[in-house]
Amino acid sequence: MSALALLGGEKAKSKPFPIWPHYDEAEERALKQVLESRIWWRTPGTKTLEFERAFAKFHGARHGIAVTNGTAALEVAMAGLGIGAGDEVILPDFTFVATASAVLFANALPVLVDVDPGTYCINPDLVEEAITPRTKAVIAVHMGGHPADLDRLKKITDRKKLALIEDSSHAHASEWKGKRIGTFGVAGTFSFQSSKLMTAGEGGIIISNDEKFERQARSVHDCGRMPGEWFYSHFIYGSNYRLSEWQGAVLQAQLGRLDEQTQVRHRNGRLLDRLLGMIPGITPQKLDDRCTRNGQYAYSFHVDRHGSLHRSDERGRHPESGELSASAPAAHVSQWRVSKEAVRKAGERASCIPEAALSGDSESGLGDGLDSAASLAGG
Repeated sequence: MSALALLGGEKAKSKPFPIWPHYDEAEERALKQVLESRIWWRTPGTKTLEFERAFAKFHGARHGIAVTNGTAALEVAMAGLGIGAGDEVILPDFTFVATASAVLFANALPVLVDVDPGTYCINPDLVEEAITPRTKAVIAVHMGGHPADLDRLKKITDRKKLALIEDSSHAHASEWKGKRIGTFGVAGTFSFQSSKLMTAGEGGIIISNDEKFERQARSVHDCGRMPGEWFYSHFIYGSNYRLSEWQGAVLQAQLGRLDEQTQVRHRNGRLLDRLLGMIPGITPQKLDDRCTRNGQYAYSFHVDRHGSLHRSDERGRHPESGELSASAPAAHVSQWRVSKEAVRKAGERASCIPEAALSGDSESGLGDGLDSAASLAGG
């Protein structure tokens, strides 16, 4: 390659990345059905109920509770577990603030522990060290779509009789040892915010195979009502976390593409592993052998400031805000002021490529620019 495009050379990539979010006639038809039905409210409707059942089944769960957003999913999960004042919940210090704020919303104490420096997911050894008599639950965040070490975490939580919650906001359709995530613990929570792997602009869901938890959480999300009881009877703490029929209809259409889209993103992620791994100073997020499919909400990689690339050279668009950012802002940096080594490096030196860039087929030219960068880095 003779010169960078910035300096007048030929562009390495000419075809644009896919536009996100994706929609077609399926979403248009679903929205028209809701409009013409005049049933836009979830309670008497069928669209959100159908989506709950389909999404839960897709992930191997018996129950799904659709809610207003991913933050609400975590809040409802905390209330469904009965987490409250005096309780502690262990979670990673590299995560979006909602993972911790949901615990605070329950009047409980979030206990932040460091992450594995390779996968950026919660370190099971440190989870075990952080357990106290007040610990009631552990939240595992599947960072960027890569599952946390669910083998170790399940053993620890089962032995200590703690609830395991999977914060799966990045990990729709991700797999651990051939099994889709979300049901390794008591519950899995997901987000359908605009940047997520399937979206209705906003939205969330809780999935579970635990009958007792499901009954409590469903009541919490519906103002404390109980199935089969009078509509104006309210038995426990609850609020209105219900998802609308509009969103349920859109998400059902989006779910129809999720499996195929995940296959594409996982395949492109492995291409990036190879290409970025050729560039000195860049270390891709580690892929654990037990992660048989990565949903790839984002493709994360570590930049060695002493390598061939510098911080100012690898700025990209943050997948959620769309703003220029070297890495996703998380609880560990601005909100909670912790100084754990692995998460400090992740916050300062990690960058990410958003999922939209991973969604193209082999003709989208994902690797074109990286091939050129690898050639330049190699001299």
